[in-house]
Amino acid sequence: MRILLIEDNIDLAGAIKMGLKTFGHTVDLVHSGNEALDALTSKIDSEFDVILLDLGLPGLDGIDVLKAARKHGVPTPVMILTARDAIEDRVLGLNAGADDYMTKPVDLKELEARVRALKRRSTTEAISTVITHGDIVLDPASHSVTKDGHVVSISRREFSLLQKLLENSGRVISREQLNQSLYGWGESIDSNALEVHVHNIRKRLGNKLIRTIRGVGYMIEKVSDSQ
Repeated sequence: MRILLIEDNIDLAGAIKMGLKTFGHTVDLVHSGNEALDALTSKIDSEFDVILLDLGLPGLDGIDVLKAARKHGVPTPVMILTARDAIEDRVLGLNAGADDYMTKPVDLKELEARVRALKRRSTTEAISTVITHGDIVLDPASHSVTKDGHVVSISRREFSLLQKLLENSGRVISREQLNQSLYGWGESIDSNALEVHVHNIRKRLGNKLIRTIRGVGYMIEKVSDSQ
């Protein structure tokens, strides 16, 4: 999952970013309201699954960022993370377009669970917490993959790639979309990194699982009801 974290406290932002990365998420970070709005309205960098938004930001306030993003048509679910705990602040944030609200300090495990819940609720096709595809089972909560009941060891990025493809089974996902979901801003990407990840998944879960759509990207076929 690709997350945009908007937080002006550098130490706190770094801790949240590292914590979420341990759960397998890709986290991009901005420290001001203006940077946040630029990121959310850019055609290149707007492919986020969830936004974590502080309210007390330099430049544009978090509420202003949220209102502007919604007015611009940004549908991405937003979790407000703030020290403001008054009922009035909660109501203001939710009325401005937020989907959830947590007050600092936050428990990282609860935050990650809420992030996953936001992603599930925003997906056009209802996705259960556990994704089953034939004899393959992917559990985002425990960050585990099994095949025929046996645990399969895969890397953090391979897990994220497999989850993205399984959540969109039956649809082709472009190389650009997959790279965006796997790598944050400033992270170096080898030209054949995606192919290597796909190769490793096929090696562990079967060569026929992921189809290459030449010149476009990759896909996993839907499992028919008869299977």
